[in-house]
Amino acid sequence: MTVKSFLWKLVGLVLIVLTHPAVSLAIEKTAKIDMNAGKPWWMWVIILFFFCFILGIVAVLAGVGGGVLYVPLVSGFFPFHLDFVRGAGLLVALAGALAAGPGLLRRNLANLRLAIPVALIASSCAIVGAFLGLALPRNVVQVCLGATIIFIALLLLMSKNVERPVVSRQDAIGLALGMSGAYWEESSKEVVEWKTHRTVLGLSLFIIIGIMAGMFGLGAGWANVPVLNLLMGVPLKVAVGTSKFLLSITDTSAAWIYLNQGCIIPLMAVPSIVGLMLGSFAGVRVLALVKPKVIRYIVIGVLLFAGGKALLKGLGIG
Repeated sequence: MTVKSFLWKLVGLVLIVLTHPAVSLAIEKTAKIDMNAGKPWWMWVIILFFFCFILGIVAVLAGVGGGVLYVPLVSGFFPFHLDFVRGAGLLVALAGALAAGPGLLRRNLANLRLAIPVALIASSCAIVGAFLGLALPRNVVQVCLGATIIFIALLLLMSKNVERPVVSRQDAIGLALGMSGAYWEESSKEVVEWKTHRTVLGLSLFIIIGIMAGMFGLGAGWANVPVLNLLMGVPLKVAVGTSKFLLSITDTSAAWIYLNQGCIIPLMAVPSIVGLMLGSFAGVRVLALVKPKVIRYIVIGVLLFAGGKALLKGLGIG
């Protein structure tokens, strides 16, 4: 995808948000939030933009999606209501997926036969999760969010992804759904063929992943990749590419629920998306100059801290 086509898609997404009837409800709700009377409203837009710019750089260096960092950090350190943060978090993850999706499909690093059944399950459950997250008391959601972020940090710390899992025999469900394919591996100059196994168990786990994505406004790449790679036997590159493409479907389903409930504020969503995407472009350049492994451990530490803060806030301690 060219920068020009991405910008057009981003403009279209912003226009949809700005022209939706629920935006007026969101602005009305925003007026009731204590935005720290000592600062004018436009200061928060600028601060959020630069914060998300740095977040975009760190996300690329750490190899994680921006959404999984956005929600815990913004909800923990900014005076915004959690519902608004979750809505913006879904749009942040969605923008990144829209930017990457076409290129991944062209290179066969995202597979439609693999993505469509998973997307059907995850997106349906994301709608359920969004309704659930909006219906539950804020402190309960904060506790669940904190526990989930800590779990994600531990998962990132312990997960050992396999570049090419060995699948000796494809199961009947995977064969019937056509969950197999091939891609060109540039490093070894060869065509890599792959197929799935343990398909039923993998698809079942996407029920939980979808609910969590909608409930907390998190991009689900942190969970998609281990399930596709370690459980179902998809090569790491295809698992990452398909996971990124999946976000454009799963997060859209949940984002519409937050939008219709008036939980997406343009003054939050727009600087967050633009800042994080520009930061991602800069992060690609910085990647060649630093050691991603060190950054990864820093991000894990930040996630543990943010998760603990959300947990304590939900319990009324912090």
